[in-house]
Amino acid sequence: MKIQSFFRRYWLTMLGVILGAGIGYGYYRLVGCPNGTCMITSKPSHSMAYFGVLGGVMIQYFKKNKK
Repeated sequence: MKIQSFFRRYWLTMLGVILGAGIGYGYYRLVGCPNGTCMITSKPSHSMAYFGVLGGVMIQYFKKNKK
């Protein structure tokens, strides 16, 4: 698969992952976990990964399927 066709096919999903990761970092900075015992929000990398996957899944849910 060529790089250009990959980006054309999955650009919306990648956008959802990037937006989700940004929201995850914002959630870490604004809400976070004050004592460090929360599994997802204790580190920014965990929060960004979790929300990034969630953003990619949510975009795929609302994406129209071509049949």
